[in-house]
Amino acid sequence: MSTAADIQHEPAAENELIITREFDAPRDLVWKVWTEPKHIEKWWGPLGFTTRVTDIDMRVGGRWNYVMIGPDGMEYPVHGVFSEIVPPEKIVTTDEFGDAYDEMPGVDLPKGLVATALFDDLGSRTRLTLRVSHATPEDRKKHENMGVVAGWNSSFEKMDEYLAEFQNANN
Repeated sequence: MSTAADIQHEPAAENELIITREFDAPRDLVWKVWTEPKHIEKWWGPLGFTTRVTDIDMRVGGRWNYVMIGPDGMEYPVHGVFSEIVPPEKIVTTDEFGDAYDEMPGVDLPKGLVATALFDDLGSRTRLTLRVSHATPEDRKKHENMGVVAGWNSSFEKMDEYLAEFQNANN
């Protein structure tokens, strides 16, 4: 299992967030858990949330649509379009909030997010680097203020636990 020391967060540029995490699993398995709906639904979203994958078309130009469901039953749709896929090394996609967010009063959402997930092979471990680029530094701040770093770290905790369970069940 990874530890808190494995989690790193730093802005590389004024409009970018970088979150890095190492997992105790080989790269092919981390890639699989990141890209297949039956696995994504086991870990995506912060602690207490569940996720429903409504669509994922893993090809350049293909769309993905997920719905995170909060503990109170509120649904938070997110979607994007893949612009680069290099199995099992790299995925680049837009990352946008769904229409349901428009109905939330006082929510000022960042727009034009691009997420790049890099999967580095460390033998029996994998370093996952998530780079989230924003249209402006102000949008990065909005995203940070929404709790994106804590949210991703919580998701990565769930992913870490799922990877361990998956490996134990398949050994």
